[in-house]
Amino acid sequence: MNKERKQRRDKAKPSLGVALGGGGPMGGVYQIGALRALDEALEGLDLNDLDAYVGVNAGSFVAANLANQITPSQMCRIFVRNESDIHPFHPEVFYRPALLEYAARAKAIPKLLFDALSNVVKNPTDQTLLESLTVMAQAVPSGVFDNTGFHDYISRSYSSLGRTNDFARLRRKLLVIASDVESGETVRFGEDGLQHVPISKAIQSSMASPGLYVPVELNGHYYMDGTLNKGMHASVAVEAGCDIVFAVNPVVPVNVLSGDGSLRENIVGSGMPNVLSQSYRTMVHSRLNSGLKNLKREHPGSQVFLFEPSKSEASLFFSSVFSFNARKRVCEQAYQITRADLRVRAKEIEQALSPLGIRVRHDILNDEARSLSTGLYGETMPVYNAKVSSIGGKKRKSPKVTNYFEKLGDRVSSWF
Repeated sequence: MNKERKQRRDKAKPSLGVALGGGGPMGGVYQIGALRALDEALEGLDLNDLDAYVGVNAGSFVAANLANQITPSQMCRIFVRNESDIHPFHPEVFYRPALLEYAARAKAIPKLLFDALSNVVKNPTDQTLLESLTVMAQAVPSGVFDNTGFHDYISRSYSSLGRTNDFARLRRKLLVIASDVESGETVRFGEDGLQHVPISKAIQSSMASPGLYVPVELNGHYYMDGTLNKGMHASVAVEAGCDIVFAVNPVVPVNVLSGDGSLRENIVGSGMPNVLSQSYRTMVHSRLNSGLKNLKREHPGSQVFLFEPSKSEASLFFSSVFSFNARKRVCEQAYQITRADLRVRAKEIEQALSPLGIRVRHDILNDEARSLSTGLYGETMPVYNAKVSSIGGKKRKSPKVTNYFEKLGDRVSSWF
């Protein structure tokens, strides 16, 4: 942790941080709703002025927004309610087909086929033709989509007035977690030695989920989703000097056996994407719980307040990021789930935060009629200077993916 920042803090007071997990685009929507609930229920807490921000996958984008002084309320309006006249955001930037990767793999097919046949001719007793043809697996693309469009969007957004795409220029510490594909090591963009990487490029790397996106090349290295090693990396915030960490994890496996069991066919009976998604969520959630136990043992003085949905929240699992109504519904559910959790844990949270003068707003938490929209428009929106491209004097709309790829993106949007 930065020495100057440490000295500015009263040593008797705990330092605060946030750690946000993955979940893909819809996971980011969930995190925004959860953060909005924390923001309004904890009086005296400024989520834009914490000591450290740690994010992986979708959480890297939300954490970077907080570090860039974009409030949870503003994020709700920009990314969930789609107030595009203020800040245009189109979910299809996540699902642009990786055409260059397709072309590169297709170009490799003749040589792979020639090598396979040559191997059979030269060594007929070593492998059968079928065994030799397994080399053709190298022709399968490394990812279905290319998330460069998302990087471009973030780069434009953070280059506007009042924002920065430079880790070193942020007021508070931001750490974006990714994985080095070739070494398997965890990489913390924003640490000393890795601050030169643009924030937008770090987020693009952290968002590159395996199989879904092609690996992101940066300075001769290839990076992918940081959840490959850990589910949330709350320990990174603790190691950065935070005593109390607010953690939001949307990646929870769904339990379709609960209730009337009517959703059972939506897992095994709906093809590969949902089976892979359930498997991925089960693995990540299990490792996250193990990691938190280790964190408690290794850093007994730290506290992590984890907020996540229950396994019975099936609608979160099957929601489409392309649907405006689905984004609003997931954000509202995250808001209400977090409010309910805060009511249960209010005493514990208030006790931990009282040295900082932060108190729980019981009047807000006990307001049964309150929704995400209540009080949402009490803040002005951030100002942006983004240029509008035009052709022939007309505004150029954001490019749309084809119906096929939009449907494919819809199918795998929860595959994180």
